[in-house]
Amino acid sequence: MMTASRLSGVSAMSEWARWLIAGLVSIALGTLALGNAAAVSIGIVWVTGALLVLAGAVQTYVGFSDSGRFNKFLSVMLGSLMLALGLSFMRNPEEGTMAITAAIAGVIAGAGLYRLGSAYRKREAGYFFVTLVTGALATLLAGVILANFLHASSRLLGILLGVELLFNGVALSILALFLRANSDEL
Repeated sequence: MMTASRLSGVSAMSEWARWLIAGLVSIALGTLALGNAAAVSIGIVWVTGALLVLAGAVQTYVGFSDSGRFNKFLSVMLGSLMLALGLSFMRNPEEGTMAITAAIAGVIAGAGLYRLGSAYRKREAGYFFVTLVTGALATLLAGVILANFLHASSRLLGILLGVELLFNGVALSILALFLRANSDEL
């Protein structure tokens, strides 16, 4: 049980120290996620499925009270689709990782192809080369994901979450050090 003295100790902790602790926790969780990316991927798909089930059930329920036949039909139909997709993710999380990985690869490929097209149209611009390289790398990354689809699909979501947690932790730690160095000025 937290006592008043413990609570005041938490609030007495400097702001930069709280941000540093948050950053270090994020780095630790990112490292754990990268260490077991396949299990984290399954967890992500299961949580996504549960949220889709909840959202689909609510939308279906609310859809029945919607006015107008078309609105009611559309709301119930979309809610039912979300509900079915969520149940599918929860029952078959391995297949869910494949579906989400395919969607991610498609988005990365689309972004890469868009950048390549944009670079081609803007050959005279100063940022042509950077746009061309980033477009080529994104397209290549999508190709690597699709070429190693079975292996990549089981781990990609966990790797992406782990990397994001690491980047977040580094950013929070840098913010903490900035706050510490500039605490007089703030």
